Amino acid sequence: MAEDDFRRWEREFDMGVPDERATGGRGLVLAAGATATGCAAMIALGEVVLGVSGLVLSSIILLLWRIGM
Repeated sequence: MAEDDFRRWEREFDMGVPDERATGGRGLVLAAGATATGCAAMIALGEVVLGVSGLVLSSIILLLWRIGM
């Protein structure tokens, strides 16, 4: 059975209840590190345009992921 929206709203103000969706930042940090390393390797191998494009695109994706979109 689905939880009612009022209880979800009420939980935001209850400091004693842990967030069910809290996933920690470890996955986000690992994804960002792997992407940055890969793009830096592309830049080092001479594919500057591809490496920079990858960094810009991954930054946008990680930003949207972080804000929950």
